[in-house]
Amino acid sequence: MSDDSRLGLPIVLVGPMGAGKSRVGQRLAAAAGAPFIDTDARIAERYGAIDQIFAREGEEYFRVIEREVVAEALREEAVVSLGGGAVLHDDTRDDLARLAVVWLQVSREAVAPRLAGGNRPLIADGGLDRWSAILEARRPLYAAVADLAIDTSRRSVGRIVDDITEHFGGER
Repeated sequence: MSDDSRLGLPIVLVGPMGAGKSRVGQRLAAAAGAPFIDTDARIAERYGAIDQIFAREGEEYFRVIEREVVAEALREEAVVSLGGGAVLHDDTRDDLARLAVVWLQVSREAVAPRLAGGNRPLIADGGLDRWSAILEARRPLYAAVADLAIDTSRRSVGRIVDDITEHFGGER
């Protein structure tokens, strides 16, 4: 049952917080007839709210459990959305080298309203300036793992999904 238009899975979405990884991932998974895995949501289901994990245990502990959840998710035939910092782990970057990876990019101006009112622990203090600093630190890592980069700032989710499907459709 070989369908040449079927996407090879997993397809992994990386990028900064607010880039649209969850929204795009859900729509892409639906279009591909595949499950959608949001690793941040999976962490929250198993360990509690991420902001509480940071407050209670710190970032280092969070990164350990994030790596475990990410490694598991990357073995599934699904569309997988990684938390913005998942690429910080060497083993995760090694895993991504063998997979289809899309870097969702977003401008500072476009992300501002997307982040408003959220409870994201890494930008709780510092807001958009902190977001920009985190993005600049991680930019080389996103670039290193990505097969495709798409700016989500002013594009519809449907068009983004179409672009991903066109790029990764068919046999890989």
